[in-house]
Amino acid sequence: MASDALLTVTGLRGGYGGKPVLQGIDLSVNAGDIVAVIGRNGVGKTTLMKTLIGLLSPMAGTIHFGGEDVTRLPADRRAKLGIAYIPQGREVFPRLTVAENLLVGETAGAGRGPVDYQRIYDFFPILKERAKQAAGTLSGGQQQQLAIGRAMIGAPRLMLLDEPSEGIQPSIVQEIARNVKRLNAETGVAVLLVEQNLDLIVSMARSGFVIDKGRIVARLGPEEIASREVVRKHLAL
Repeated sequence: MASDALLTVTGLRGGYGGKPVLQGIDLSVNAGDIVAVIGRNGVGKTTLMKTLIGLLSPMAGTIHFGGEDVTRLPADRRAKLGIAYIPQGREVFPRLTVAENLLVGETAGAGRGPVDYQRIYDFFPILKERAKQAAGTLSGGQQQQLAIGRAMIGAPRLMLLDEPSEGIQPSIVQEIARNVKRLNAETGVAVLLVEQNLDLIVSMARSGFVIDKGRIVARLGPEEIASREVVRKHLAL
């Protein structure tokens, strides 16, 4: 295991109802890095994310986080160790206010230091402005900002972002990309990003893995992941 790897996944197999979707995934994310997992719909990207956070139990393989084997730990324990998950579709609590949604995020970071709401409001001012508004009445882009803010309240070391551009207008997608990059730069949180949006991938990621039929079929270095032509080719596989 690489000494600077925050997350290391080896031989990971998993799926639903005993049917494997992941066919032996190997990948790693270094502390403070931004890594993309790219591929078409239905190749196993979301299954990978759910397995990493502990919502799905792996059939084989190991997951190490911060040097600790978390393969069999439940999702809440992984969250307390510093893994945050922003799922596809955001999944904010629609009947709770923005402030109440953020409060839920505090539980994951309990014991890791003081909660800094002002930092979250600096990144996402709309959350302070709409603090008393029901989360379900926010726009898609605002809900995505809330989902990221809720995750960051817990001061995670790794953020798993699953299709953050889905259903969001392009101008807001770029704003979210800028804010996540700034969060990464200022807090050191590592990011593992699952995405199909070409612009978001090339603007955010520093390296990447290409997944197809549950397997990693290519690794992309900094120059490759920044190339629209290279990324477009892999998205079309």
